[in-house]
Amino acid sequence: MKRKIWVRFMVIAYAAAFALLFTPAPSVNATNISDLEREKQDLERQKDDAQRQQNEQQQRLDGVSGQISSLQNDADEVAGEIEEMDAALVETIASVEIIEEEIDEKEEQIQITTSEYEEAKATEEAQYEAMKLRIKFMYEKGDATYLQLLLESQSIGEAINKAEYIKQLYDYDRKMLEAYQTARMETLAIKEQLEDERAELEAQQHELEEEKASLELMLQEKQRLYDNYEVQIAQARQEAAVYKANIKKQTEAIRQLEAAASKKESEIEAAKKAEEEARKAKEEALRRQAEEAQQKEDSNSQDNSSQSSSSSQDSGGSSGSSSDYASASSYSGSGSKGQQIADYACQFIGNPYVPGGTSLTQGADCSGFVWRVYKDFGYTVPRTSYGCRSAGTGVSYSEAQPGDIVCYAGHVGLYIGNGQIVHASTQRTGIKITTATYKEILTVRRIV
Repeated sequence: MKRKIWVRFMVIAYAAAFALLFTPAPSVNATNISDLEREKQDLERQKDDAQRQQNEQQQRLDGVSGQISSLQNDADEVAGEIEEMDAALVETIASVEIIEEEIDEKEEQIQITTSEYEEAKATEEAQYEAMKLRIKFMYEKGDATYLQLLLESQSIGEAINKAEYIKQLYDYDRKMLEAYQTARMETLAIKEQLEDERAELEAQQHELEEEKASLELMLQEKQRLYDNYEVQIAQARQEAAVYKANIKKQTEAIRQLEAAASKKESEIEAAKKAEEEARKAKEEALRRQAEEAQQKEDSNSQDNSSQSSSSSQDSGGSSGSSSDYASASSYSGSGSKGQQIADYACQFIGNPYVPGGTSLTQGADCSGFVWRVYKDFGYTVPRTSYGCRSAGTGVSYSEAQPGDIVCYAGHVGLYIGNGQIVHASTQRTGIKITTATYKEILTVRRIV
């Protein structure tokens, strides 16, 4: 009896050994699956790193884009000033040319009047000399001559006529002399008036020449400033192009890593499936061999094989959590547009202050914070605190409404109502709420 049991045991043992020896081995074992999972995790880490770098490049691109927008606004403003100055310079040059023509005309008139004056003066002097000669002649002849002329008259009428002739001659001399004197004085007055007008025109010409020189200097300075803006914009655009190229490369790298991770996941699933099929095939083979040998002993062998196979299928996972901020569009319909902007901005309280930054989550400065909040709602405001002073429409602080931009010397914030603002304050305090009147308010600007 014992011998039969021993023989039966040996048959079962040989059958089990035969089954283990000739059953096909799995194509991928548990170790290979672990390697694949580690490779997949490594790909995911690389993808996360690439995504983080892409986000950093995007933030820098956003910052440069804001800088370009701000520089372009400044350049456009200077271009407008240049255009105005150029028009004023053209007008001044035209005025100078007109005055020069008027001065030339005055010179011609003065020359003509001077000639007329000299001619009138010469005529007056000639008349005066002629009158003196006649007076001298009559004086030297004495009254007897006049008396003789009267006595020699044949009649009283002739004597009266001669006396009348003498009087008329004297009166004529006086009238001619007075007429010539008057003509000379009038010509002299016209000459002096023309000289005064010329002097006035020359003074205007001098002032216009100074104004022209001043405008040319200002125009040169504005042009230099505009050219400087153009250089800065060109440099910023080159920088933005580099960031865009990096983002494009990182996007392609992320796509490739995602594809590789997806492929690795498929390989893991295929390996697990192959392992499972191999395990099932092995179990089936053992079950058939054990049934042929001995049902009871084979059952124990299958249990051991099942436990061994099931232990090789354990795998782990990872989980994470993230918190998201509400988008700007999710605030639509909740009050006025300004209230929506104020509510949206307040959810970033506690985030860091970063000089030159424009990220509401990773960090922004005061104007970058205001600029990005409005940008998320589709509005464009200046990127600098100085530029914000002229944005939108000015209102008094007593009329301030949520969403208005409150401007200070070198700082800006968003009014949220109840005498408070939300703003990127300092590197120590970050984005926070502060009383609006904590420092002197320069202006309040309404955008929406």
